[in-house]
Amino acid sequence: MEGKAIPLTEKIIIIGAGLGGLATAVRLSYHGYDVEMIEKNTVPGGKLQFREQEGYHFDLGPSTLTMIEVFENLFQSCNRNIHDYLTFYPIKDGTSNYFPDNSIVQFNQDMKQVQEDIARYSQKDADNYPAFLAASKKFYDIAQRNFLNRLFLTTKDKMSPILMMNLLKVKPFTHYHDWLKQYFSHPNTLQLFGRYATYVGSSPYSAPAIYGMMSHIEAGLGVYGIKGGTYQLVRALETLALELGVKIHYQEEVESIATEYQKVVGVKVNGKLRKVDQVIGNVDMLTVYTKLLKNHRMDKKIAKLEPSLSGFALLLGVKKRYDQLKHHQVFFEEAYENEFESIFGTNTLPANPTIYICNASYSDASLIPNENASNLFVLVNAPHLSDMYDWENYKEIYAKKILERLEQLGLTKLRENIEYMEIMTPEDLKKTTGAHLGTTYGPSSNSFSQAFFRIPNRDKVFKNLWFVGGSVHPGGGTPIVTLSGGLVADEIIRKSKKG
Repeated sequence: MEGKAIPLTEKIIIIGAGLGGLATAVRLSYHGYDVEMIEKNTVPGGKLQFREQEGYHFDLGPSTLTMIEVFENLFQSCNRNIHDYLTFYPIKDGTSNYFPDNSIVQFNQDMKQVQEDIARYSQKDADNYPAFLAASKKFYDIAQRNFLNRLFLTTKDKMSPILMMNLLKVKPFTHYHDWLKQYFSHPNTLQLFGRYATYVGSSPYSAPAIYGMMSHIEAGLGVYGIKGGTYQLVRALETLALELGVKIHYQEEVESIATEYQKVVGVKVNGKLRKVDQVIGNVDMLTVYTKLLKNHRMDKKIAKLEPSLSGFALLLGVKKRYDQLKHHQVFFEEAYENEFESIFGTNTLPANPTIYICNASYSDASLIPNENASNLFVLVNAPHLSDMYDWENYKEIYAKKILERLEQLGLTKLRENIEYMEIMTPEDLKKTTGAHLGTTYGPSSNSFSQAFFRIPNRDKVFKNLWFVGGSVHPGGGTPIVTLSGGLVADEIIRKSKKG
């Protein structure tokens, strides 16, 4: 176990208390830094939030947990055991994938069973599945060694010969969908694995092949839940932060970042300046540049970045059980490419969107009022905010369309059994989390540069301004944003020791 550092006098303020910010806070506080977090909401978590209404518990945002060793290692680095704070459990069924031709693939860690499911519609694709998983693991291993566990703060960092050599191994200029076609030909299989690009707010037809590693992350490393709901991870990190002396100010909002010459000197809250030595932004990086800083040289670059997709969600408390629903399920439609052409091409809602449902009560009965109920988190991909939609007036119309489609897909009498419903739009995402244009992960990963060389975690002008979270390196996803927090904390600690 690494030793705790001698306490420092350096003052650090973290804007936002999402997973990335909490990860940074606990690492820095453990090493003696004076850390304060400023969070505009009443609770921490960022995009990972919760609702408890009428006996129903819903987790908002990430509903799939993978790479749990990231969370274990973070707690261990603070001389704690995460299993003293929460209880993980494996979701052995994985995800039920339903296709327009009535095929079903239960995607999980059972390679033989997945092959059998795929073979029902394509023996060729089933035969190629083991080779695909091996290639997926290779991508993951390369990413772990070269991309996910290091920062790229300088041109020298990015142009390392070893990095360039390994970058070529993950086919950075091959689109993910084209790479998938090297193994599969049936539309079902291409949809099944192509969907992983949406985990980083992107399109399988534009994002690079590296996201093929997601299949290994779920099929190789496993998918997990947490007793009491995914939000227990946030509560565990908040508890650890408070134990370590982190001060968290809720219902306070940073209005601007104060700078002098080439240095950040503080943040303004309620019109008053709070002086600091370092500032870490755990709100969307694009929001920091467009709202909290004025006339930054990054403004022109930001305007050229393609935003990631957003989401439209329904929280449904239903007084009925549906035997066909497991923990995770996806209902695909025909012409998958049309969905992404709508979102990224015309910035419109898909006519026939893919629908994801998390039915967490399948695994944890404590999340529902009684054994005959269901807590359904329904999510479809949506475009970022624009003038195309007045969400306040359109959300009920689109919700009705989704509910009607779910009844057609077999959730009989769904609408008449709903006891609680909440609609969440891209506008809500922007209001509650500060997400730029209501996106899930800031910039998309639909290009080489936006996938591999995202906006750096440290500002190029103000060297004491840092960023963590899904909008910066190493990218989106619950474990990955947690990694970003640890990486930034470790770099700050390294620089302090250096001098």
